[in-house]
Amino acid sequence: MAASYITLRKEFRSLNLFNHSPQRPDQLVAKYAGALSIAQLFFDVQKSGKLDKSRISWRGDSGLEDGKEEKLDMSKGLYDAGDNVKFGLPMAFTATMLSWAILEYKDQIKQAKEMNHAVDSLKWITDYLINAHPSPNLLYVQVGDPDSDHKCWQRPEAAAPPRPLTQVNSSHPGSDVAAETAAAMASASLVFRSKDSAYSRLLLKHARQLFVFADTYRGCYSDSIPQVRDYYNSSGYGDELLWAAAWLYHATGDTAYLRYTTVQGNYFANWGAKTWFSWDNKLAGTQVLLSRVSFFDSRTIRGEESIALQLYRRTAELVVCGLLPNSSSAFQRTEGGLIWVDEWNPLQYAVGSAFLALVYSDYMVATETRNIYCEGELYEPQHVRSFATMQADYVLGGNPMRTSYLVGYGSKYPEYVHHRGASIPRDATTGCSDGFKWLNSTAPNPNVAVGALVGGPFLNDTYIDSRNNTRQMEPTIYNTALLVGLLSGLTTTSPLLRSFL
Repeated sequence: MAASYITLRKEFRSLNLFNHSPQRPDQLVAKYAGALSIAQLFFDVQKSGKLDKSRISWRGDSGLEDGKEEKLDMSKGLYDAGDNVKFGLPMAFTATMLSWAILEYKDQIKQAKEMNHAVDSLKWITDYLINAHPSPNLLYVQVGDPDSDHKCWQRPEAAAPPRPLTQVNSSHPGSDVAAETAAAMASASLVFRSKDSAYSRLLLKHARQLFVFADTYRGCYSDSIPQVRDYYNSSGYGDELLWAAAWLYHATGDTAYLRYTTVQGNYFANWGAKTWFSWDNKLAGTQVLLSRVSFFDSRTIRGEESIALQLYRRTAELVVCGLLPNSSSAFQRTEGGLIWVDEWNPLQYAVGSAFLALVYSDYMVATETRNIYCEGELYEPQHVRSFATMQADYVLGGNPMRTSYLVGYGSKYPEYVHHRGASIPRDATTGCSDGFKWLNSTAPNPNVAVGALVGGPFLNDTYIDSRNNTRQMEPTIYNTALLVGLLSGLTTTSPLLRSFL
């Protein structure tokens, strides 16, 4: 028997007890569009380089000498979180997710008057990534020494050289980071195809080279670079290879990349297993992205590839089924209704899951797919969308703490964000170690890290607003990228998705 929509809505409302006044669809659209505008500002907060027209008054130029020892300009890019290091793996994932949001929801982003900002933030990253890849089998994956950086508490504008570069190459491979960078370049090439065809072709050239590099010289970058294990340790590279091949297929239409995902590299696919989407594991994202092929472009695909696409799509459905609150396979969640995986940065998983669910529900609507089957129950697209909406509402204040976890949104949000630049007054003069007085200060941050999505609550829906509470109070660029995707898709009640092949 099909699940009752009324029953599901009651279930959602029982979990999300703190939104007492229902809002009309137009009010919801305006709410999400406003939150989207705020979220995008965090990319400006995190920019390295020459900031001629910064929208963040307390940010200035930084990292201007980055890359000079190798005669490269690596001054652009984004700092990953509350520190002053540029990590290639999370930065590339941020670019991929920002591209995906633009590609799926460009009309909604334009309506919110945020397209120029989104494209500018994306290009700030891809300009950096292009320069970080000076030859086919060489990729610079880090600027700055994280061990030294984390012994300092200072604004990025005050961080002085040396800021060493770290690379992967044929002798010290990094298939995960190289493939994620290929995915970023390939997805971004689609964004720029109609805006700047020459730049789009350049991105695609780099994407192709990086994929060959990643697949030919296999290995985890955190094995080649042990130092990074304390910061962004990779659990494997198979997911990134599939993810990159999927994006290259969308960017080129070259069936060799599709065959890689469905035949040559399918032993990485882990069909039938539910995984969490994050900067480290792209399998769930790959399953949804290849489901897009099944929904929109499967008519000319036959044989092994067609069967494999159905397996990707079915696995994507298993992931979505686990997100619905009254599904028999439902994942763990807080009493307030938030999907909860880990005490470190739990919102990454909740927002990432919500984005994938929203995209999948919109694929269903666009192709007039009536329902998905979840262990004896049928669910319609609006059931899946309701889950995504619930997660967004929780982030924006519909939670037991009645706080927004998006800094700058609403009347209450974290004031002690774990972020060097936000915690130190712009006119303060500090060295490396004496800046820790600002970390330990009992005063709120003098600068608002607007648009930051912090780590999020404990399993009991509480959080501690303290700068020293890194696991809950440190924002990341990939959190924001995932949230931008989610909010972009919620700024309309009528999704109009189409193939971007």
